Amino acid sequence: MNLPAIPIQAVRDYVLQIKDISKQYKTGDFTQQALDHVSLTLRDNEFVAILGPSGSGKTTLLNIIGGLDRYDEGDLVINGTSTKKYKDRDWDSYRNHTVGFVFQSYNLIPHQSILSNVELALTISGVSRADRHKRAEEALKKVGLGKHVNKKPNQLSGGQMQRVAIARALVNDPSIVLADEPTGALDSETSVQIMDLLKEVAQDRLVVMVTHNPELAYEYANRIVELKDGVIRGDSRPVEPEETASEAPAVHRTMGRASMSFATSVALSFNNLKSKKARTILTSFAGSIGIIGIALILSVSAGVNHYITDIQKETLTSYPIEINQQTFDMNKIMDTAQAADDSKEHAQLRDGIYPDDSSVKGASSVTSGITTNNLSPFKKFLDKPDNDVRKHVGDVGIQYSYSPKFSVFTHDGSGTLVNVDGVKISGSSVASDSVASTMAGLNSSSSDIGSIQSMQISKITGKTENNKAPSAFSEIMPGEHADKQPISSVITDNYQMVKGDWPKSSDQVVLVLDKNNEIPLTQVYELGLLPSADYNDMMNRLNNGEKVKTNTSRIDYSKAMEQPLTLLPAADQYVKDADGHYRYVGNDADQVGKLMDSPNAMKLHVMGVVRANSDAKTTPLAPGIGYTRMLTDKLIAHANDSEIVSSQKTDRGHNVLNGMTFAPSDDAAKAANAKTYIASLPVSEQANMAKSLMSQTSLGMGTPAPSQQSAGATEEQTAQAFNHYLATASESVLVSIYNQYVSTGTYDGNLADFGVIGRDAPSSIKIYADSFEAKNAIEDAIKQYNEGAKEKDRIVYTDYAGLMMNSVTTIINVITYVLIAFVAVSLVVSSIMIGIITYISVLERTKEIGILRAMGASKRNVSTVFNAETGIIGLCAGLIGIAVTLMLIIPGNALMHHFMGTDQVNAVLPVSGAVILVVLSVVLTLIGGLIPSSKAAKQDPATALRTE
Repeated sequence: MNLPAIPIQAVRDYVLQIKDISKQYKTGDFTQQALDHVSLTLRDNEFVAILGPSGSGKTTLLNIIGGLDRYDEGDLVINGTSTKKYKDRDWDSYRNHTVGFVFQSYNLIPHQSILSNVELALTISGVSRADRHKRAEEALKKVGLGKHVNKKPNQLSGGQMQRVAIARALVNDPSIVLADEPTGALDSETSVQIMDLLKEVAQDRLVVMVTHNPELAYEYANRIVELKDGVIRGDSRPVEPEETASEAPAVHRTMGRASMSFATSVALSFNNLKSKKARTILTSFAGSIGIIGIALILSVSAGVNHYITDIQKETLTSYPIEINQQTFDMNKIMDTAQAADDSKEHAQLRDGIYPDDSSVKGASSVTSGITTNNLSPFKKFLDKPDNDVRKHVGDVGIQYSYSPKFSVFTHDGSGTLVNVDGVKISGSSVASDSVASTMAGLNSSSSDIGSIQSMQISKITGKTENNKAPSAFSEIMPGEHADKQPISSVITDNYQMVKGDWPKSSDQVVLVLDKNNEIPLTQVYELGLLPSADYNDMMNRLNNGEKVKTNTSRIDYSKAMEQPLTLLPAADQYVKDADGHYRYVGNDADQVGKLMDSPNAMKLHVMGVVRANSDAKTTPLAPGIGYTRMLTDKLIAHANDSEIVSSQKTDRGHNVLNGMTFAPSDDAAKAANAKTYIASLPVSEQANMAKSLMSQTSLGMGTPAPSQQSAGATEEQTAQAFNHYLATASESVLVSIYNQYVSTGTYDGNLADFGVIGRDAPSSIKIYADSFEAKNAIEDAIKQYNEGAKEKDRIVYTDYAGLMMNSVTTIINVITYVLIAFVAVSLVVSSIMIGIITYISVLERTKEIGILRAMGASKRNVSTVFNAETGIIGLCAGLIGIAVTLMLIIPGNALMHHFMGTDQVNAVLPVSGAVILVVLSVVLTLIGGLIPSSKAAKQDPATALRTE
């Protein structure tokens, strides 16, 4: 800052004016008048000695001149600058730039070197490191201590320490040097040396010395001011009135900037702590106790959370959010059941007989609860990279499943042709819907809830899916990018390869075993590993209620891997007849045998045998045959390119299986379709239809049914009579037959039966989350999707994991709240303890506070020094706490494993948690030290300097 020019006469003659200054000290009701209207003008280069008895006001006057104390009345003018309006920062600047102090007790900071003690005033002035280092060395050389710059004050004699104090007072080139009893603690010889030095200093600046030694004062000072009872009693060389005649009026202005850097504050605190290593370590360790407690809780919590996360991940991998084309709306079913229960509460009076309709309503709720999901728009929504669902999916990602249609055939040991989904396709094959075969084929170890649900839906609705893939075959879960990772890590992590290798191409499959190396007995027969005749005999005995003896003998891995399997796509199980229509031959053994030798037949190779790990938490593969997404992709492409699909797409209006029109628009078309359909039936089926019509008295149109006399005829005769009857039947009769017996199918239905699958229409979508929080977020995103979607496009699903694990989530939350409570208590205790420790440090360093203030450090600077100290202690406490925690974790884990009986829970301190705890330790110590550091900043500098 550029200061206003000071009048030359004023600067030459005097530097300081004391104008009618008064100062009182009040202690309770007692008031002491330290200075009573004192006026004194001091020249710019004189050595002034102030003499007087104890209590005369000498030190008070010196402190007021030095800006350490404030006057009550009057004015102090320095170089023409009035100080009446000075604030704390102005006095700080004045002390730093204008005044240098030399104290009786030296007042050096003991934990700093003498070079650092001298540098301190320059640091507060903002002088660069290199410049202040050079100037401090020069100042020490002038006082004869150039060889002792790196020593600590306690390594010097009293005279040497006073020389350091003089060097510190002169290093900033002040206009005024104030000396308070500079020889009071020195012997006579050293006192003379110090006085000689001060006399030399007074040649080019003002030196004001307070002393009790009149001999030294009269010998060295060129002006003696005597003070008694706060009043000047004598002045050997007063300033005459004519010397101040040309005096310019005093104005208010500052002396410049004075501020201690943060680095200096840290250095002061660090050196102080370093000088008390033992106590610093103990203090830091005491401060670390709370951090250790928090870190241990955090470590155990992290270990438990990792364990819970693993369980959640495993659970949600086993039970993802699964959305099928057809699904149960469990919410609707449960709401209906609740409504039925509520209605019971308002039952009629018991005055008669009332029908109970609960069973009917229950059945209705089940059937009406079956919902068809339109997955195409939902898949389009999921494929957007920025949708809300993808933000929360886990490592497994989103899995789209497609249901390719195919059949697999093989030969058993006796050469019998076996359908993998029906054992034998010639001779006396067992009905697939018999009770025995259904129960025997159930796989209790399967975790595929969607497949079980689909089976339940088909049984309730009576609708079955034509040409569906064998139940023993299931697709192996691919990685998130199926083209790069055909087998998901979920599979490889939970299954081990017993023999062979994982599939690497579309024609390679694996045999999947459960944890006990078992697969259902029915699948053993279906794969041709045991004779189909034994299976048929076993099923017949079961259906007759007889006890059976099952064959559970060991089968060698090699035998299973060498078993030949031939896959026929659904589209290839139709042959074209001479009339141009296609006929299904998948249940004709001779035709199947021919198709198995055709180029389109796919030979499957069992490349390996896999088994679920004994400790596997999720087993998404059902025992049986597992194939890859590569085979699914190949079957989808093959169906689209097949001959029957091309024919059907060419003629979208007619069924390529029978030539009939899809959804005829009038009765004439229905009548024609009825004749065409019946003519295409085999003789036996025509005869069965005729017998069914015979059981009716009428077709509902007033026309007699075929003659009852044909009831005893052969099938050929009955069919012939039936065709003759149809030739003359009225249109209304044919329409009635059409409505009752004929189904022309649909275009989309035919394509589905032929194995056509749209990539945009998966059969199911599985969304995998890694935590319940993520799962809940995904469900919220689905709800938002439903709110914005058309009613027909809304998604219905059942959250199986949520139904099973809600109670676990509640327990986890309770544990978390308890841990938070423990942490909160530890934090409070740590904060209080650090505050006490910092307060003790303030009491110990009170004199240092006075020294810093005397050199121009502001209240904020002093506060920063102690904040830096608390911060360093907090950093040490945090680091010690982390180190001790890491050491305690090792035996702690051993104890947990012993008492918990499991080694799956391991306390571990996360790196991020450790960093946060160290930062938290620093922040807490800073918070704990705010009050003590504030108290330190408010210390009166004059009082602080007198503290011992």
